[in-house]
Amino acid sequence: MGLRADAARNRANILRAARTLIAARGERAGMDDIAREAGVAVGTLYRHFPTKADLVGAIVDEMSARMFEALDGAVERVDAGGAAVAELTTLFEWAADAAGQDRGVKAALRNLGMADRPDLEERALGGLARIVAAGQREGTLRPDVTVGDVVLLMSTLPDDDVPEPARRRWVELALRGLTTGTAP
Repeated sequence: MGLRADAARNRANILRAARTLIAARGERAGMDDIAREAGVAVGTLYRHFPTKADLVGAIVDEMSARMFEALDGAVERVDAGGAAVAELTTLFEWAADAAGQDRGVKAALRNLGMADRPDLEERALGGLARIVAAGQREGTLRPDVTVGDVVLLMSTLPDDDVPEPARRRWVELALRGLTTGTAP
């Protein structure tokens, strides 16, 4: 049982170190550096993640899980009668915070080709489509707004070098472009 706890702790330490170093160095973060930062032997890192792509894939899975927790919760609340614009606001705020923390990780994922996950994209677009449709039914989102518009706006998320007030301003401006003016 202790070995399993050690293995789980090592895996968590490796992922934490990888996120930190990838955020700082991008794709130049080496496996040896990640192992050293995690406090594990290089062999331990490779037992958990045989390739850098496997390691980055695990980070993508973690990030995706957090994103889908936020998105699925928003969709559930909208389906239960919650205000679509309020949920879209919460999602934009969550995304702005996440982008501020994971800029280097996002760049590394894009450069290593791990961001291209059609299964995840389809799931995300489906959830956003439900929120957009609900907002249009409510009359709070403009009738010409598409899921593509929401995705385009999210692609302009500010990074971690942008102060918090500016990230909040981004949320406000993004919502102004999508809403009818009758949104709360």
